[in-house]
Amino acid sequence: MKALFTTTILLVMMMFMLIPMESFAQSGTLVVYASGQTLDKIINSDVTGGIQNHSVYQLVSTDTTYLLDATITSQSSISIVGVPNATTGKLPCIQADVLQDLSIPGIFFTFTGQGTNVELKNLYLLGITPNNSNNTGSGQGVQVSADSISLTVDNCVFDEISQFEIGYSSNWNKFFITNCKFRNGIDVATAYYVPELLRSENYLGAWSTDSIVIKYNTMLGVAMGPVVTTGITKYFDFSHNDVILTSKGPFWSEQVVNAKLDNNIFYNVYAVGETHTEYAGGWDEIAPPRIPAIFSFAPLDSTKAALLLGHARNGSSDSLAAEAMRSVEVKNNAYYWSSGLTSFWTTWNDTATTAYDSIYTPVFMNNETMAMFNNKTVWPNFVESGNQNVDPTFGSTIDKVLSPGADTSYGVGLLAWVSAVRSGLGTTESYSYQKTLVGSALNWTPTWPLPESADLKYSNSAVKTMSTDGLPEGDPYWFNGITAVPKTVAQVPNQFALYEAYPNPFNPTTTIKFSLSQAGNVSLKIYNVMGQLVKTLVNNTYKNKGDYNYQVNMDNLSSGIYFYTLIQGNQQLTKKMVLMK
Repeated sequence: MKALFTTTILLVMMMFMLIPMESFAQSGTLVVYASGQTLDKIINSDVTGGIQNHSVYQLVSTDTTYLLDATITSQSSISIVGVPNATTGKLPCIQADVLQDLSIPGIFFTFTGQGTNVELKNLYLLGITPNNSNNTGSGQGVQVSADSISLTVDNCVFDEISQFEIGYSSNWNKFFITNCKFRNGIDVATAYYVPELLRSENYLGAWSTDSIVIKYNTMLGVAMGPVVTTGITKYFDFSHNDVILTSKGPFWSEQVVNAKLDNNIFYNVYAVGETHTEYAGGWDEIAPPRIPAIFSFAPLDSTKAALLLGHARNGSSDSLAAEAMRSVEVKNNAYYWSSGLTSFWTTWNDTATTAYDSIYTPVFMNNETMAMFNNKTVWPNFVESGNQNVDPTFGSTIDKVLSPGADTSYGVGLLAWVSAVRSGLGTTESYSYQKTLVGSALNWTPTWPLPESADLKYSNSAVKTMSTDGLPEGDPYWFNGITAVPKTVAQVPNQFALYEAYPNPFNPTTTIKFSLSQAGNVSLKIYNVMGQLVKTLVNNTYKNKGDYNYQVNMDNLSSGIYFYTLIQGNQQLTKKMVLMK
């Protein structure tokens, strides 16, 4: 057994040796101004051996935009952080440019480094170019294209991004999206199913996701809605968000394992509903047919059940065991469809013909999903409570999106847009909330504060007090700004995890942190590159579930690469650290 373990450690170490050592290459912060070269040229050229020379790029200009002529691509850990205006809080803005061939950059950021940590903070990403063009149908804010990337996006605005705000094409990534505003991501009437806030780009569900935390955000006028993850998702926290005036369903994430979906506001969502044809084909569901709903869950298929249980596919015998492991909480959400929208639906269905198919209108939770919450034998950890059909009473400009009249800053309006979609006669129609238009001034920047700031401060006092934690229901930003929102730690609670040592490289001390999802005996040991044990921090000792920090002093050891390994039962994680004396 000891020989087998030593062989495993050596193999892991050999794999680590093949990974570029960005810890040696990266230094501190590069301050970037909006004058001079475009932002992509500055960051993409600041590379040695494929690794960014700096770990942090600090954007400090708020009096003009940073232009983007090409995608910013990084394969190493990186932070791109704006410095808000000290008086107004205005964010530095990155704006897509028009190239000489009249094309527009399709993606703002692409991250390709497996296992890296990426941070975007205090940024305004604008998909509208200086001549008011938009990369319709293919504009994207962020692309994650390698496994096990941890992406943190905090206090950012995504405006007029027309496809995916954040898309990913890889496995076991972690997403921490907090304090962000997603506005006017509406595509044309012929492609009403995009954009989405977070989209797994494998439509057959082949990619699995480690963690998604989406808290204290607002989605105003985005088409498909927040989250589309067709594969298994181990942990999903969607709390204290405003989801307002979306065309399709808020979620396509029916096979989550552990989820907290609490204290959100859903207002006039899923406006296009489902036609009878879409219903029969399972347009928005993994397990068709189902009535469209804000919350829709489904049993795990046999492949995902086996994945959750940690063994090869074993047929129907996996089903009950896997379902019993799932935990889904849906608490204290406010949802509402205003009379302007419900009356439109009634009229539409009353006059529907074969050519203009009638639609199923959305509900809070469909019957199939309610049955899962009511079946405590199969799903003992599914809990639903405190959810209310109640009008938050937003300001008047919010419902103006339905029928704006001659005000073109709202596009054709939501109701006319739904008509264009459902009639099959739509072409370039779109709807929006006070669409951003670029002015002629050389130092133009988007309107700040955001135009919706006043009217998203709703007036229904009952909604303000219905949350589980004392914060205003939905996104609390609109009442007291970002200072009203608790800091969200970029890690998922109660998971088996081993984190990067800090600092790393170090001399001679560093701190190792790990998390346990369950109590049990634990070992934490350090090995050299030959697989020899050099230090034992925890030796098969019983620990309760929770987070642990251990400070390590390696003053008696020589400079070099070391590996630290955490073991609990049949779970094992190993990471690299560098001692530099």
